[in-house]
Amino acid sequence: MTDELSARLAGLLDGTYDCVDRIVLNGYHSVCYSAGGFRLWWRSLMGGSEEQLDNAHLMRLAGRFSRRVRGFAKAHRIPVIDCRRGDRKHDIAEEYLAEHSIGRGLFMILVGRAVAPVWDVQRSSGGGIHLTKKLPYVNHYSFHIMDAQWGHITIKMAGHPPFGTQIILNGHEYVACQANKRHLTFTKEDNCFTQIADAADLARIADTLSEARTVGRLVQVCERWIYSACLCFALSIGSRSGPASATPTRCTKSNTVGTCCFISAVS
Repeated sequence: MTDELSARLAGLLDGTYDCVDRIVLNGYHSVCYSAGGFRLWWRSLMGGSEEQLDNAHLMRLAGRFSRRVRGFAKAHRIPVIDCRRGDRKHDIAEEYLAEHSIGRGLFMILVGRAVAPVWDVQRSSGGGIHLTKKLPYVNHYSFHIMDAQWGHITIKMAGHPPFGTQIILNGHEYVACQANKRHLTFTKEDNCFTQIADAADLARIADTLSEARTVGRLVQVCERWIYSACLCFALSIGSRSGPASATPTRCTKSNTVGTCCFISAVS
């Protein structure tokens, strides 16, 4: 149904399109969000042992994640920026894109503090283990990635076990990528198409985001990047639940890998 503003300005419009804007997927390993499940995950990670299940070793995993991220970024000249409270991370990445030529892959990592669920581990005098869920501020790493199908995407991952994740995509970026593949002529400024040679063709591309098969496309983009560009810094290959490359994917046009990602919500 046409909205009131579009109806009022219909005589001035060459065409219209209806496009999904931001898409946010929550990725997590559901087993890790109950105390018993987290202990099961830890035992599978540690060869069946809970001897090292304590706060110190959980912090070591977080520290290892940070060192691996920063070490890989330094080796491949990928900028890592520690953001202050109030910094608009997406704007920082967009400014970088405006000034640099970027290929497919990871091109920037932004680090900021945010609340995340983590487990506090206490041991009784008799050796019993008690886990309590807490919500402290921990470092989150925003991996900014250029994808051939979706354009600029962001995977924001907590740097502390159980490494909860958000995958953030933009429908306008997807439409622009598909329009380029079809050689359509258009001008896009920020998050808006300002000039379109064939509005009907662009509208047909935008309509594909409302199709049921878009779920499959979202699964595919998660599987392309969640391990190869992010979780690879946290866990070794043997402790992941899907196939993965031994090294992250930087800004190149090769090295596609798969993964498993539990999706909880789309908005």
